[in-house]
Amino acid sequence: MSGKFVIDRARNGQFYFNLRAANGEPILKSETYVTRASAEHGIASVKANALIDDRYERKTDKSGAPYFNLKAGNHEVIGVSEAYSSAAARDAGIESLKQNAPDAVTQDNTKAAPTSDSR
Repeated sequence: MSGKFVIDRARNGQFYFNLRAANGEPILKSETYVTRASAEHGIASVKANALIDDRYERKTDKSGAPYFNLKAGNHEVIGVSEAYSSAAARDAGIESLKQNAPDAVTQDNTKAAPTSDSR
């Protein structure tokens, strides 16, 4: 079973997505996008770039925790990982993204659920 992209709305009404592994653990979070279509394009970009090693930027946050960015071919950040406890855990997160992203389904939480009109 592969992972899942989940599209949600931010408090400001914009859209963002998360990639979750098959076990539900978060792998990557996107920036916010003005439109749902832009978020969907971001998901397509993650899928297209996930298997390219040069697209990963390994970093350390201010507290010393390792994390990574996934970048597109134009060097723009597509998504950011969570902070990890070690560089080895971060690298395992990258491998998880490579395994989960290409075949991940998309769950769109921003579309209103259909309602039945009983009148």
